[in-house]
Amino acid sequence: MIDDLGFKFRNWDIYKDALKFRSIIYETANLFPKEERFGLTDQLRRASLSIILNIAESANKSTDKERRVYINRAHCSLDEVVAGLDCALDENLISKAHQGKVLEAAASLAKRLKGFTNFLAKQ
Repeated sequence: MIDDLGFKFRNWDIYKDALKFRSIIYETANLFPKEERFGLTDQLRRASLSIILNIAESANKSTDKERRVYINRAHCSLDEVVAGLDCALDENLISKAHQGKVLEAAASLAKRLKGFTNFLAKQ
């Protein structure tokens, strides 16, 4: 358990999963050529970071309905990452096998985000 210092989201499994996913995306983006630095590399990094930040921002919302808005935004950012991976494959920046591994991690995180949304909806 992370010593949350009052930041409860730091103990959430979904937050920890998003941190791991961000690392995977950064590693993937590091494979891209330098000319993609201000294009797809930057976009993938920002979108993966947005997943984490939206999860964190959801933690102190007053209602579960408000929390769901931010978890949905995190899920939308995940969709953006997946679209970016499709572009990376299309541009031959990553292999189909590499994309498949990253998409498995994305699907796992998507399932967790959906599950958290459903949990919040039942509260």
